[in-house]
Amino acid sequence: MAKKILIKQERKTTVDGRSIRLSKFEKHYVDDDKDFSTQYGMIKEKDLKKIAGSTIKSGKEEFIILNPVFIDHYKQIKRLAQIITLKDIGAIITYTGLTKDSFVLDAGAGSGAVSSFLGMLVKKVVSYDVNDAHLEVAKKNIETLNLKNVEVKKGDVYKGVDEKNIDVFVLDVPEPWRALKTAEQILKVGGFVVSYSPNITQTQKFVAGLNDKFLHEKTVEIMERVWDVRGEILKPKMKDIGHTAFLTFIRKIKK
Repeated sequence: MAKKILIKQERKTTVDGRSIRLSKFEKHYVDDDKDFSTQYGMIKEKDLKKIAGSTIKSGKEEFIILNPVFIDHYKQIKRLAQIITLKDIGAIITYTGLTKDSFVLDAGAGSGAVSSFLGMLVKKVVSYDVNDAHLEVAKKNIETLNLKNVEVKKGDVYKGVDEKNIDVFVLDVPEPWRALKTAEQILKVGGFVVSYSPNITQTQKFVAGLNDKFLHEKTVEIMERVWDVRGEILKPKMKDIGHTAFLTFIRKIKK
């Protein structure tokens, strides 16, 4: 079945010079092969099949129909534990210079979120996890997103993996320092290890475990603050994404 995005913009009126909100902004991810019920009325299947940019009426409200892109599908994947956020994925992509020719190893797979996002950009991603429940969800999400270049495997990266000549090795594991021997064996010279750790003590132990084959390039904390911009209202929104984790970027400099 195909999917569509329905956008309903905020509707207001003015009474005695005051702006009053009649309905709020909404965004829906819907199937286009059946009617979609809203609190304002029913949107028919035939209307959902209209071209992107079309306007659909439901009661007094208007919905704009869009064709979803990857990010719309990605935001619908099933999640288990906390996934690496988009702001942190952006840092991984840019700081390591990932390209369409890159080969990425990801551990642990979790819900497959990082593997899926990077799979849209790079040549190949192999993702490891030791947890069967994680592997099942990751595989399902990757299948849902129709990614053919992402492979999920059961295995312990602390003990070693089969892959070689990796460009970027992403570690979202409790004890990243235990994967440094594996990183040394599988990374290309010039390749990166990226450790995603919620606690600075994890980062400290990871960096302390490096030998002279690795260069600690940087450890960063990516902050995001969303602003409310509406007419004369200009202020940060109360709910921001502040600290999620520390990202440590390590580069292999010797064979």
